[in-house]
Order: sequence, then structure tokens, then C-alpha cells
Amino acid sequence: MKNKSQKTKKRPNMYIPVPNNTGISKHKVTGNYQANKTIQGKTFRMTFESLRQAKNWRNTFNGEIIPQSNEAQFATLKEVWESMQKHHFPTLAKSTRAIWLRRYILWKNIENLPMNLITRSKVRSWVEENVEFFKSEFYEGNSRGRAKRCNLNNELNLFTTIFNWYQKHELYEQEAKFLVNPIRTEHKKLGFIRPKPVKDMNISIEECLRFFEHLKPIYQDVGAFQYLTASRIGEVAGLQWPRVDFARNKATIMETCYWDNATKTFHSLNHCPKGKEPRPFYLTPELKAILLRRLEHRVDGCDFVFHIDGKPLNYGTIQLNYRQAQKKAGIPHTGTHILRHGMAKLARKVGGGLDAVIAMTGHKDFKLADHYSKLDEELNQEVSLKVTEEIRKKMVELGYKNEALPLTDELHNVVSLSDFRTNHGNQMVID
Repeated sequence: MKNKSQKTKKRPNMYIPVPNNTGISKHKVTGNYQANKTIQGKTFRMTFESLRQAKNWRNTFNGEIIPQSNEAQFATLKEVWESMQKHHFPTLAKSTRAIWLRRYILWKNIENLPMNLITRSKVRSWVEENVEFFKSEFYEGNSRGRAKRCNLNNELNLFTTIFNWYQKHELYEQEAKFLVNPIRTEHKKLGFIRPKPVKDMNISIEECLRFFEHLKPIYQDVGAFQYLTASRIGEVAGLQWPRVDFARNKATIMETCYWDNATKTFHSLNHCPKGKEPRPFYLTPELKAILLRRLEHRVDGCDFVFHIDGKPLNYGTIQLNYRQAQKKAGIPHTGTHILRHGMAKLARKVGGGLDAVIAMTGHKDFKLADHYSKLDEELNQEVSLKVTEEIRKKMVELGYKNEALPLTDELHNVVSLSDFRTNHGNQMVID
């Protein structure tokens, strides 16, 4: 029997405060979060499975008790975006992360909305507001010196990427499974601001040779190497000597340069290419000759194949040299990526298919390989000539003449239409 004078032991508090989260504690055993909020002297308390839900309740609860309110919590766009950066960004190339961060800026206006409240109509309003801004006199007057925005496609595509990750990740799979991506084709149509300038990426062999002639020696080697290997410029600039095997006539694209987006100067070396897999390639005599020239300029303590006095190449300098040479060569192509496109196109033409393109560029996606190696112009010319040849053969066969389809000199030796009708009747049948 307990002694009445003996004090009853106080039950230990199983909740410990969560740092930097006022009014929220975490259970030591279950891991659940308890949120407390005092409104007009009355304290309310709710328990949640996640810190996000507890924070959301504290931010939105106004004292009104709604049955089962803890079952209808949705993450905000901002919370999903931050989780995505934590869990998904480490798998991406640094350049891709930088691009996505830049594209997310426009979404900050509605990032505090829960995902279930970002509806089609909300996206429509978001699109209309941004289009109005990018068409405004204010934007037009302050956009000198940089490319003007043509559409909102990149931002809309980014939201789709975020939403797809949100639905698939275990953090949100329960709340997201009944939601539907609000982005629709109509939003991209509404997001049109001005026609996008057409950039010709289909550089020919002749144009490449003229371009190389106007480059300085170091950049001649960089350009030729990039073209012959169908590489990204960062892959060439980041090539390391340990990846070159002269004995086996083989080299491997592994490390790549990452340049600061603002200054276009060397920032760091990525330890894998964009596709996350090394890309080996055969050393043709031309490639071997370039590497042997670079070997003469090798500097102790520097493993970069292409460098200036032992220092990595800066993107801004490459860009400047390429631009000047393109202008002097009189070619209608700009940028550092045209050489990769040009070789992809040539590989498709010579190799006869997308497999050849993928072997050269390292793409895993046939759609991307197709995009890089478009033969539309040449194919159009080839097919058009063949079609015209068939039409003219039929015209010769039928003895048909027409000013709308004038025959070439070699096809002029045909009977007249009147003679044809006399011999074959007035009815003309064309297969």
C-alpha cells in the first residue's frame, strides 16, 4: 500500500521542442509533431505526422474547429520546391540546377499556395499577369542588352516537373495521388508573348572549316575537338589527361567544366558529364594529332588538356573567340553549341539513323537525338526533287504541257497536248 505522504511521480514529458519552430514539439517515441497555438487566451493543440503539417496548422488555424481538419493538409508549392532541392537536386548537373532556380523565380508570386489550390484557373491568372508584364512598356524599356522573353513555356514545363516529382515522392504520395496537373496546352498558348527567333544550328562541313580557319590556335584545337567528338563545350574544356589512352586510341568524357552563370568564369569541375555516365570515344588520327599538339603544352600540376598557362578555360573567353571567328567566316551560325548539332546531323546522314547520333553525342533519349540531328532541309530537298521527277515523268508519258509546271530542257521533247488528245481522246487519266 502506497504511503499517502509519498508524492506521486510526475509523468515524463515525451515531447521535445523543435528548434526554430515556436509552438511545435516532437514525440520521442512516435516521431509525431504536436502543435500548440494560443488564441484569445485559449490554447489549442493538434498532433500531426509531419513537421510540415504542424507548421501549416499553426500558420492557418484561426480558432475555428473543423472536423478532420488534420486530414486535409497539402504542402505549399514552396515546401515542395524546397523538398525537391533537398532530395532531387543532388542527382542533377549543376548547370541544370542553376537553370531551374532561374526559371522558378516567376512562381514565387504564388509559392505560398497549397498544391491543391493551384488550379487551372489560378495558372491562367498567373500566365495572364506575366504576359501583361512582359508586354508592358516598362519591360520593353528596361530589357536592352538582353534577349526579350518570347513565351512562358520553360516556366510552365518546370511546374510540370515539380508536380510530377511531388506526386511520385513518398513524402507527398498520399496527399498528391488524387490531384491532377493543372498545366494545359491552353496555358502555353496564352503564354505567347512574341515570335521566337529562329536560330540556325545546322552548320555544314564547309562552314565548320571556314570557322576553324579564323580561330586562334588554342581555340582551333578546342573547336575541332568539340566538332569531331560532338561534345558539349564544357566536356571539351574539362577533359583531363588521365582520361586519354594513346596506346588504345581511346579517350573518355568524364569531368566537365562548370562556369559561373553571371561571370562566365571557371567555377568548379563536375566529376561526371550531364548524362551522369562516362562517354568513351575513339581517337581518330585527327583527334590524336590535336591531343599530341596539346601534350606539348602540358603543365606540371595541371591535368586539363585545354588550358591557358595551366588555368582552366573561361566560358566568356571561348564565347568571344567563337563569336569573332563566326563573324569573320561569314557563317549564319552563332553560339558554342552549333558544333555539337552539326556533328550530330552529319553522323545521322553518314550513319543512316538515330543510333549513329546517340553513339556520337551520348544521348539516351531518341527524341533528343532526333532534335540534335534534324535533316529537315536536306530531306525536304531530296524528297521534293524526287517527287518533281515523278510528276515530270508522268507529264512526258502523257504529253502534258502546262505553264504552271514548266518542263526542263531534257523533258521538252514531247508531243503537244492537241496531238495527244487526237491520238488518245479528250479524256485524260493520271495514275
